[in-house]
Amino acid sequence: QVRLVESGGELVQAGGSLRLSCAASGLTFTTYTMGWFRQAPGKEREFVAAISWGGGSTYYTDSVKGRFTISRDNAKNTVYLQMNSLKPEDTAVYYCAASRTRLRSTMPPGDFGSWGQGTQVTVSS
Repeated sequence: QVRLVESGGELVQAGGSLRLSCAASGLTFTTYTMGWFRQAPGKEREFVAAISWGGGSTYYTDSVKGRFTISRDNAKNTVYLQMNSLKPEDTAVYYCAASRTRLRSTMPPGDFGSWGQGTQVTVSS
């Protein structure tokens, strides 16, 4: 049974930084594309970033390019999201997700079969 557990979300001031972590178990981690999504109140869940099986390729939604970095440590079965220069509009619940689909530039939530419970990120102005 796949289990994804996110951590690292908290309240931070605008311009600050956070690093989210997602620990995975119950899967062969190196065969999964890993992604981060977020969902703000009253909005649909949106793609943030994804990383390929080996970590050599990444994609980001335009609004976070240059500010967020996704990475993975396959030895620790963990994926990270480093978030810098945070803005109030980044406020959302952030979800980690795992997909058996090869990484591509557009990956809707339906591509991901396993999800974490989410971690709240709140950016104050």
